Amino acid sequence: MDRIIITVVGKDQVGIIAKVTTLLYEAHINILDISQTIVAGFFNMMVVADLSTSDVPFDVVERRLAELGDGMGLRIQTQREAIFTAMHRI
Repeated sequence: MDRIIITVVGKDQVGIIAKVTTLLYEAHINILDISQTIVAGFFNMMVVADLSTSDVPFDVVERRLAELGDGMGLRIQTQREAIFTAMHRI
């Protein structure tokens, strides 16, 4: 399994979850877990997904998600699970 972590942060608006998950669906990326919250009008989402079922390379997925975020005024960051885990080790 080739797991990736996607984080989405920004001002809440209609369609954030739909647009992010549609992009993943179109790339044949399976969502394993998803969590989202809204605090004082700010949206925060974390997605754990499996890239191994996709024929789209990681760097392309990362770029497409970042471009989607830019177009919506959001910050969307995509990392491989190993990098995310290493960065958040206490």
